[in-house]
Amino acid sequence: MQHDIAIVGAGPVGLCLARALAMQGLKVALVERQPQEALADPAFDGREIALTHASIRLLRELGVWPHIPDGEIHPMHAARVMDRDLPQELRITPRVAPDAGGHLGSLVANHLIRRAAWLAAQETPGIDLYPSATIQAVHAGADAAWLQLRDGPRLEARLLVAADSRFSETRRALGVDADLHDFGKSMLVCRVRHELPHAHAAWEWFGLGQTLALLPLEEHLAGAVVTLPGEQARVLAALDDDAFARELEKRYGGRLGRMELVGSRHVYPLVATWARRFTGPRLALAGDAAVGMHPVTAHGFNLGLASVERLSDLAATALRQGRDPGDPFLLARYERRHRRGSWPLFQATRAIVGLYTDERAPARWVRGAALRASAALPPFKRVLAAVLTDAGPVDPSPLQRLRSGLQQLRPG
Repeated sequence: MQHDIAIVGAGPVGLCLARALAMQGLKVALVERQPQEALADPAFDGREIALTHASIRLLRELGVWPHIPDGEIHPMHAARVMDRDLPQELRITPRVAPDAGGHLGSLVANHLIRRAAWLAAQETPGIDLYPSATIQAVHAGADAAWLQLRDGPRLEARLLVAADSRFSETRRALGVDADLHDFGKSMLVCRVRHELPHAHAAWEWFGLGQTLALLPLEEHLAGAVVTLPGEQARVLAALDDDAFARELEKRYGGRLGRMELVGSRHVYPLVATWARRFTGPRLALAGDAAVGMHPVTAHGFNLGLASVERLSDLAATALRQGRDPGDPFLLARYERRHRRGSWPLFQATRAIVGLYTDERAPARWVRGAALRASAALPPFKRVLAAVLTDAGPVDPSPLQRLRSGLQQLRPG
């Protein structure tokens, strides 16, 4: 069967991309190994997604945002970065006060984003879904791109997009190299009720042999994230509910008072991915298949949505100029834009993780100095806040960048 674009992977990035392309009148094939029932009603998986204003803007434009219940959207008023060895902390707040409508971003459960993206895709003509699918063979070359489904049709397209996770089988099958960094740790995530308020501030707290995060939902409800060596995470996850809650109280230093587990616990191995190239002949990588981030900066899905916006722009340019969406020039531009937009954050994240999980004395001194300096520099904190609150395009012009930079340097 002939399509304009075939997408492998119907996660939230794949679904959003299918919606964005079909809204432009393109015929899209969406291939997914999960059954349709799992796509339509995804289970809670413990992950809370911190969405920037730019990501929220794109979800609105795609018609995904209205499918998320208002009561499940939790504004983030501040972010706190702490180190166990220091009394100081880095606190990031928006320039507009929360009581005036300002916030850094919003937290939404991952399964609700997936369901909302599914509902939006279902409303869109031009998307052919192939659930419960196994890919028997795949090809992407200068002549054509196609997928042969086991016990299914052969899907031909002018462009193939791999959006099938950081362990992408499509990427591997097509010979695209990727650097995978296994941090040797696992992330345990769950929801907790706690006695003391969090004031809608997100925490990132680096401690001895562990990293803790707190993702504020309702005032006394939060997503807890504990990063530990894999076996320690497994042992923690195996405790009974009461023992687990008491252990969390100790790990969070009693700062939240009494804690109670809400719902299920989930453990994920921490592996970062950076594809050596994001494109090939009639091929583009999107989402985690291109860049799989460590969660410490909470930007993984935001980068995934940035790839959606950039590929959507590629398709719009092709349609406007009467060109093939698999045009090598357009793919090269996507490659440049997405690498340039992803590389600094990916490397900064790697550096932060390396510095703040190194327990040697020199590293402790360096991170202490860095945290004290950054906490004392208002322009630095304003730049960090601006990255989260900017709802503009993912690739601003040089003039837009200059104006934004000057704005953050102004007092006040």
